[in-house]
Amino acid sequence: MQESIKRILLLSIGWVCVLLGVIGIFLPLLPTTPFMLLASACFMRGSPRIAHWLHNHPTFGPAINNWNEHRAIDKKIKRRATVFIVLSFSLSIVIVPELWHKIMLVTMCVALLFWFNRLREIEPVAGASENT
Repeated sequence: MQESIKRILLLSIGWVCVLLGVIGIFLPLLPTTPFMLLASACFMRGSPRIAHWLHNHPTFGPAINNWNEHRAIDKKIKRRATVFIVLSFSLSIVIVPELWHKIMLVTMCVALLFWFNRLREIEPVAGASENT
């Protein structure tokens, strides 16, 4: 009984993460890859079949597999993500009216970029998908 509750919880969290990751493709400031990595971790423990599907997905699979196997991200994905982080934070900084919000967003952007750009890079695999 407890195992089935754990499995249901892991699958639920995994699917919520997939949903948030897909929404993150279209919304600034909502990251796709971290949600997909979390979904992968949940599915690996809750449903190997769904984990296999996610790891072999043409869009999300390469980034997840690079992270799981090498603890690194593709150079192209890293470059593209850096550009989108800067663009989305810049848009948010322009839109928010309060100065303290702007300062908070700049601080968050700098911290995120500092952390993100310290991640190890891996050369793109020939023929691999270029999507994030």
